[in-house]
Amino acid sequence: MKKFKIANIPGDGIGKEVVPAAANVLKAIADIHGGLRFEFTEFPWSCEYYMEHGKMMPEDGLEIIKDYDAIFLGAVGNIELVPDHISLWGLLIKFRREFEQVINYRPAKVLTGVKSKIVNPKDFDLIVVRENSEGEYSEVGGRIFRGEDEIAIQNSIFSRRGTERVMRFAFELAAKRKKHVTSATKSNGIFHSMPFWDEVFKDVSRDYSTIETDSQHIDALAAFFVTNPERFDVIVASNLFGDVLSDLGAAIMGSVGVAPAANINVNGKYPSMFEPVHGSAPDIIGKNIANPIGQIWTAKLMLDHFGEEELGSLLLDVIENTTNKGILTPDIGGKHTTSEVTEEIIQGLKARF
Repeated sequence: MKKFKIANIPGDGIGKEVVPAAANVLKAIADIHGGLRFEFTEFPWSCEYYMEHGKMMPEDGLEIIKDYDAIFLGAVGNIELVPDHISLWGLLIKFRREFEQVINYRPAKVLTGVKSKIVNPKDFDLIVVRENSEGEYSEVGGRIFRGEDEIAIQNSIFSRRGTERVMRFAFELAAKRKKHVTSATKSNGIFHSMPFWDEVFKDVSRDYSTIETDSQHIDALAAFFVTNPERFDVIVASNLFGDVLSDLGAAIMGSVGVAPAANINVNGKYPSMFEPVHGSAPDIIGKNIANPIGQIWTAKLMLDHFGEEELGSLLLDVIENTTNKGILTPDIGGKHTTSEVTEEIIQGLKARF
């Protein structure tokens, strides 16, 4: 019996609805399979927790969950209670940095039954692999002077170690897929970091002779996501470029409500974290209409991470069968509830075993 200890952090808003829904799907998979078990522990860390305690999590929060096998996160943020830069840096980004979750990846594909925002999506199926620890989102910089002379300085940090690491992850992922990696760059406009990025990409490519490669400037690449997304397999990008491209990938799928994400610790010291792309959606809290697919697809990424790729593929197939049958929440043109979509997926899993 394989046992996985999962730290559930529903967080804010609809996270409190979709995390339990996805946990029920995982429990159903475990019950049906019979050879694995998920042990969920829920933590109430959120903006509401901040209002009561003055922090997004306890001082020893990282210590509390560092030995779990994974973190299953719902949504973080409630601007009515806590400024976003406090809620994100106090919880989500704290996990990413302190638990060395140096890789972020987000798949985007045509889901049958979900109307894409582009006219002819041509069954695109791509993954954006994003460097998750440095780059443009470094904390290096500051402000000097005041008033009209005030200057803000933000330094981007690109290490060879971090850059090569994310690129090798992308190549290994592409080796299991369509064997193509695209590098997102801007070396014609960013003088130091992007030529460096290009050089490392060229160096790493030499170790993967069976993988085709190309390099695209980020502005053209963003346009190709809209006009020709089917040309892509795996895209590797810096922290900022990957962030933008992965949200664009969610948009062309039809809704951020269906988009999953994984934050991967590659050295095995700490848990990886799995979260949907959508936000906390305070306008629909408590209405039972939140789209659970993003969180459930995120569960698929967690299964893959645990080495249960066959179960992960089955779950994604059942998700797509559900959308193809028109069992959809209102955000993607349906009339079904969170509970109904979740139950349909569970019943679909039972029918496949």
